[in-house]
Amino acid sequence: MLEDKFGRRFHYLRLSITDVCNFKCNYCLPDGYACDTERNFLALPEIETLVNGFAELGTSKIRITGGEPSLRKDLPEIIKACSTATGIQHVAMTSNGYKLESDIHKWVDAGLNSLNISIDSLDPRMFSAITGHDKLETILCGIDKAIALGVKVKINAVLMKQYNEQELQNFLAWLKITPVTLRLIELMQTGDNKTFFEENHVSGTPIRQQLIDNGWGQLIRDKAAGPAQEFFHADYKGKIGLIMPYGKDFCATCNRLRISATGKLHLCLFADQGLDIRPTLQSADSNELQTTLKTLLGDKEATHWLQDGFTGGTKHLAMLGG
Repeated sequence: MLEDKFGRRFHYLRLSITDVCNFKCNYCLPDGYACDTERNFLALPEIETLVNGFAELGTSKIRITGGEPSLRKDLPEIIKACSTATGIQHVAMTSNGYKLESDIHKWVDAGLNSLNISIDSLDPRMFSAITGHDKLETILCGIDKAIALGVKVKINAVLMKQYNEQELQNFLAWLKITPVTLRLIELMQTGDNKTFFEENHVSGTPIRQQLIDNGWGQLIRDKAAGPAQEFFHADYKGKIGLIMPYGKDFCATCNRLRISATGKLHLCLFADQGLDIRPTLQSADSNELQTTLKTLLGDKEATHWLQDGFTGGTKHLAMLGG
């Protein structure tokens, strides 16, 4: 089992397979994707070595992220490599939903269990203003298909004062009839968005209190779950999760590690830099990989230091899929 010096165990791997994204979300890539260095993303054999190595060290859940992972033509093969690895019990993916309606059957056939789709507004005009794409209706149709296929669906919405802060009631009305989990995520400061962050950050704490006051109960967090505090209500088909990285003790329950699309281990989303493990992936030596991971984990810190304005090497969230 991978365990750090603070006693935190890591059951959950977030695997980026590309940092390319075709959306221009205002909080992440407002000017669109720009390639400033040569890209040589992990190949399928390297991913297989990586997944098997992590699985042998107790990882039970893998989330495939980007950029936008569906831009990789071999995505179904990557999903299958994860889902068939001994010890991996759950394969999830985070996507902007651009190819959801057309490709969801391929992903499910390959072994995908759950899906997080970014929808920051249920108003088509606001959705377009935030993302640069008029795709909301198509994405919602894709979500219906995913639910019909038995996929567990979560919706990611980044809270932003000037854009969607007033949309909670619209989302609640949708959750009355839709069996998804809406995850309201506090905007995080990155290297490229300082001004935008200062103008748009919304705390999730008042929303949490509002939910409790209105009869929402908190669910018990699973050992391989993400960082959200999740709530349920008997009158709603859907649930609500709150991700509040500026809250007290947010990092105390950290259970996830990140691998970049170019084979770097990131001990935290906001670490100073990634640690290159690609040579061990290319050698296909699982024992060497495991030894390397255990050694590097000794450098993981107690907190992300976001509360102090520290953003590390993270220029924007597309670098590692958030």
